Amino acid sequence: MTSGTATRRLAERQQVLAEIQQAQTGAAQRRQRLSWAAWGAAALIIGVIVAIALITSQPTTSTDVRVAPDFTLPASDGSNVSLADYRGEPVVLYFNEGAGCDSCLLQMAEIEKDPAFAEAGITVLPIVMNTAEQINADRERLGVQAPFLLDDGTVSAAYDTLGKGMHEGLPGHGFVLIDADGQQLWHGNYPSMWLAPADLLEEVTSRL
Repeated sequence: MTSGTATRRLAERQQVLAEIQQAQTGAAQRRQRLSWAAWGAAALIIGVIVAIALITSQPTTSTDVRVAPDFTLPASDGSNVSLADYRGEPVVLYFNEGAGCDSCLLQMAEIEKDPAFAEAGITVLPIVMNTAEQINADRERLGVQAPFLLDDGTVSAAYDTLGKGMHEGLPGHGFVLIDADGQQLWHGNYPSMWLAPADLLEEVTSRL
Protein backbone atom coordinates (compact mmCIF):
# COMPACT_ATOMS: atom_id res chain seq x y z
CA MET A 1 0.00 0.00 0.00
CA THR A 2 1.43 3.32 -1.01
CA SER A 3 1.75 6.14 1.45
CA GLY A 4 -0.76 8.11 -0.59
CA THR A 5 -3.35 5.36 -0.32
CA ALA A 6 -2.81 5.02 3.43
CA THR A 7 -3.16 8.75 3.89
CA ARG A 8 -6.38 8.77 1.87
CA ARG A 9 -7.88 5.89 3.87
CA LEU A 10 -6.91 7.56 7.14
CA ALA A 11 -8.62 10.73 6.00
CA GLU A 12 -11.72 8.75 5.02
CA ARG A 13 -11.86 7.06 8.43
CA GLN A 14 -11.48 10.41 10.17
CA GLN A 15 -14.28 11.81 8.00
CA VAL A 16 -16.54 8.88 8.87
CA LEU A 17 -15.73 9.25 12.58
CA ALA A 18 -16.46 12.95 12.38
CA GLU A 19 -19.80 12.28 10.68
CA ILE A 20 -20.70 9.66 13.32
CA GLN A 21 -19.79 12.07 16.12
CA GLN A 22 -21.81 14.83 14.47
CA ALA A 23 -24.81 12.50 14.12
CA GLN A 24 -24.52 11.44 17.76
CA THR A 25 -24.31 15.05 18.87
CA GLY A 26 -27.34 15.95 16.78
CA ALA A 27 -29.31 13.00 18.18
CA ALA A 28 -28.40 13.99 21.73
CA GLN A 29 -29.53 17.54 21.08
CA ARG A 30 -32.80 16.31 19.61
CA ARG A 31 -33.37 14.04 22.62
CA GLN A 32 -32.71 16.96 24.94
CA ARG A 33 -35.15 19.18 23.03
CA LEU A 34 -37.78 16.40 23.13
CA SER A 35 -37.14 15.94 26.85
CA TRP A 36 -37.64 19.64 27.54
CA ALA A 37 -40.75 19.63 25.36
CA ALA A 38 -42.10 16.64 27.27
CA TRP A 39 -41.43 18.33 30.60
CA GLY A 40 -43.09 21.50 29.33
CA ALA A 41 -46.15 19.59 28.18
CA ALA A 42 -46.33 17.72 31.49
CA ALA A 43 -46.07 20.99 33.43
CA LEU A 44 -48.84 22.48 31.30
CA ILE A 45 -51.08 19.47 31.87
CA ILE A 46 -50.42 19.57 35.61
CA GLY A 47 -51.20 23.28 35.65
CA VAL A 48 -54.49 22.71 33.87
CA ILE A 49 -55.41 19.89 36.26
CA VAL A 50 -54.59 22.05 39.29
CA ALA A 51 -56.61 24.95 37.88
CA ILE A 52 -59.60 22.69 37.23
CA ALA A 53 -59.30 21.21 40.72
CA LEU A 54 -59.24 24.66 42.28
CA ILE A 55 -62.26 25.77 40.28
CA THR A 56 -64.30 22.63 40.93
CA SER A 57 -63.43 22.63 44.65
CA GLN A 58 -64.85 26.11 45.15
CA PRO A 59 -68.05 26.18 47.24
CA THR A 60 -71.33 27.15 45.65
CA THR A 61 -74.20 28.67 47.59
CA SER A 62 -77.79 29.68 47.05
CA THR A 63 -79.98 32.03 49.05
CA ASP A 64 -83.18 31.31 47.13
CA VAL A 65 -85.99 31.06 49.66
CA ARG A 66 -88.63 28.36 49.36
CA VAL A 67 -90.77 26.09 51.52
CA ALA A 68 -88.47 23.26 52.56
CA PRO A 69 -89.64 19.86 51.22
CA ASP A 70 -91.01 17.82 54.11
CA PHE A 71 -89.77 14.31 54.79
CA THR A 72 -89.75 11.44 57.23
CA LEU A 73 -86.70 9.16 57.24
CA PRO A 74 -85.50 6.19 59.26
CA ALA A 75 -82.42 6.89 61.35
CA SER A 76 -79.40 4.69 61.96
CA ASP A 77 -80.45 4.22 65.60
CA GLY A 78 -83.77 2.64 64.58
CA SER A 79 -85.95 5.72 65.11
CA ASN A 80 -87.87 7.77 62.54
CA VAL A 81 -87.27 11.48 62.10
CA SER A 82 -89.52 14.01 60.39
CA LEU A 83 -88.61 17.53 59.41
CA ALA A 84 -91.91 18.57 60.96
CA ASP A 85 -90.55 17.43 64.34
CA TYR A 86 -88.30 20.49 64.30
CA ARG A 87 -90.88 23.11 63.41
CA GLY A 88 -90.31 26.06 65.72
CA GLU A 89 -86.52 25.83 65.67
CA PRO A 90 -83.83 26.20 62.99
CA VAL A 91 -82.40 23.03 61.47
CA VAL A 92 -79.37 22.41 59.28
CA LEU A 93 -79.55 19.39 56.98
CA TYR A 94 -76.11 17.95 56.29
CA PHE A 95 -76.14 15.89 53.08
CA ASN A 96 -72.95 13.86 52.54
CA GLU A 97 -71.47 10.79 50.91
CA GLY A 98 -71.57 8.84 54.14
CA ALA A 99 -69.94 5.43 54.59
CA GLY A 100 -66.46 5.27 53.12
CA CYS A 101 -66.00 9.05 53.30
CA ASP A 102 -64.09 9.63 56.52
CA SER A 103 -63.98 13.38 56.01
CA CYS A 104 -67.79 13.40 55.85
CA LEU A 105 -68.10 11.74 59.24
CA LEU A 106 -65.26 13.74 60.77
CA GLN A 107 -67.15 16.86 59.69
CA MET A 108 -70.08 15.75 61.84
CA ALA A 109 -67.79 14.75 64.70
CA GLU A 110 -66.28 18.25 64.77
CA ILE A 111 -69.73 19.86 64.65
CA GLU A 112 -70.73 17.76 67.66
CA LYS A 113 -67.70 19.00 69.60
CA ASP A 114 -68.74 22.65 69.16
CA PRO A 115 -71.18 23.64 71.94
CA ALA A 116 -72.08 26.83 70.09
CA PHE A 117 -74.62 24.97 67.92
CA ALA A 118 -76.60 23.80 70.95
CA GLU A 119 -76.24 27.21 72.57
CA ALA A 120 -77.73 28.79 69.44
CA GLY A 121 -80.56 26.25 69.44
CA ILE A 122 -79.51 24.81 66.05
CA THR A 123 -79.82 21.11 65.27
CA VAL A 124 -77.69 19.53 62.53
CA LEU A 125 -79.23 16.46 60.89
CA PRO A 126 -76.81 14.35 58.81
CA ILE A 127 -78.43 12.57 55.83
CA VAL A 128 -76.81 9.76 53.82
CA MET A 129 -77.75 7.15 51.25
CA ASN A 130 -76.51 4.16 53.26
CA THR A 131 -77.88 1.30 55.30
CA ALA A 132 -77.75 1.55 59.09
CA GLU A 133 -75.07 -1.16 59.18
CA GLN A 134 -72.85 0.71 56.72
CA ILE A 135 -72.98 4.09 58.40
CA ASN A 136 -72.96 2.79 61.97
CA ALA A 137 -69.70 0.94 61.38
CA ASP A 138 -68.05 4.21 60.36
CA ARG A 139 -69.78 6.19 63.11
CA GLU A 140 -68.40 3.84 65.75
CA ARG A 141 -64.93 3.80 64.22
CA LEU A 142 -64.72 7.62 64.03
CA GLY A 143 -66.57 8.42 67.25
CA VAL A 144 -69.63 10.16 65.81
CA GLN A 145 -72.52 10.28 68.27
CA ALA A 146 -75.42 11.59 66.18
CA PRO A 147 -77.57 9.05 64.32
CA PHE A 148 -77.65 9.54 60.56
CA LEU A 149 -80.87 9.73 58.57
CA LEU A 150 -81.08 7.07 55.87
CA ASP A 151 -82.29 8.32 52.50
CA ASP A 152 -83.09 6.28 49.39
CA GLY A 153 -82.25 9.31 47.26
CA THR A 154 -85.69 10.90 47.31
CA VAL A 155 -84.89 13.56 49.88
CA SER A 156 -81.41 14.19 48.46
CA ALA A 157 -82.99 14.78 45.06
CA ALA A 158 -85.69 17.04 46.51
CA TYR A 159 -82.97 19.26 47.98
CA ASP A 160 -80.89 19.14 44.76
CA THR A 161 -77.82 17.60 46.38
CA LEU A 162 -77.20 14.63 44.08
CA GLY A 163 -74.07 14.72 41.95
CA LYS A 164 -72.63 17.73 43.75
CA GLY A 165 -69.55 15.81 44.90
CA MET A 166 -67.43 13.06 43.39
CA HIS A 167 -70.27 10.65 42.66
CA GLU A 168 -73.16 11.32 40.30
CA GLY A 169 -75.75 9.33 42.21
CA LEU A 170 -74.83 10.47 45.73
CA PRO A 171 -75.06 13.72 47.67
CA GLY A 172 -71.87 15.73 47.81
CA HIS A 173 -70.96 17.68 50.94
CA GLY A 174 -73.72 20.21 51.42
CA PHE A 175 -75.68 22.07 54.05
CA VAL A 176 -79.25 23.36 53.94
CA LEU A 177 -80.58 25.88 56.47
CA ILE A 178 -84.27 25.67 57.35
CA ASP A 179 -85.73 28.25 59.71
CA ALA A 180 -88.29 27.82 62.46
CA ASP A 181 -91.15 28.39 59.99
CA GLY A 182 -90.00 25.63 57.62
CA GLN A 183 -88.48 27.98 55.04
CA GLN A 184 -85.27 27.02 53.29
CA LEU A 185 -83.00 30.07 53.56
CA TRP A 186 -79.60 28.89 52.38
CA HIS A 187 -77.89 25.99 50.64
CA GLY A 188 -74.12 25.54 50.40
CA ASN A 189 -72.13 22.84 48.58
CA TYR A 190 -68.49 22.22 49.54
CA PRO A 191 -66.62 19.96 47.07
CA SER A 192 -63.48 20.27 49.21
CA MET A 193 -65.37 17.99 51.65
CA TRP A 194 -64.95 20.35 54.59
CA LEU A 195 -66.45 23.43 56.19
CA ALA A 196 -65.10 24.54 59.53
CA PRO A 197 -67.89 24.28 62.14
CA ALA A 198 -67.32 27.89 63.21
CA ASP A 199 -67.75 29.02 59.59
CA LEU A 200 -70.89 26.92 59.24
CA LEU A 201 -72.35 28.43 62.39
CA GLU A 202 -71.55 31.93 61.17
CA GLU A 203 -73.23 31.21 57.80
CA VAL A 204 -76.32 29.93 59.56
CA THR A 205 -76.71 32.50 62.32
CA SER A 206 -76.12 35.39 59.93
CA ARG A 207 -79.23 34.34 57.96
CA LEU A 208 -81.67 33.76 60.83
